[in-house]
Amino acid sequence: MPRPTAAQLAYGSCTVLFSTLAMLLLSQTSSGAAIALIVVAALALGVLVALTVPTPKARVIAMRRPSPAVTAQDAPTPAPVPERAA
Repeated sequence: MPRPTAAQLAYGSCTVLFSTLAMLLLSQTSSGAAIALIVVAALALGVLVALTVPTPKARVIAMRRPSPAVTAQDAPTPAPVPERAA
């Protein structure tokens, strides 16, 4: 499994912090079991957000083949241009 990027760590951590704070303030709970449930839900949400952050794609570098040298013998001869009637 590849290492998480800085963006994944930042988004996941911020999600856990802010969702925990929001759920605790909105629920106004003081029991230990409810707080533990909120913390577990916030951690799950943080992991979900961290996994859905797009990861950088591997860059593919195209290699160009060297073109064969064109010699005077291989060069195409120009076609004659027909003369216009005056």
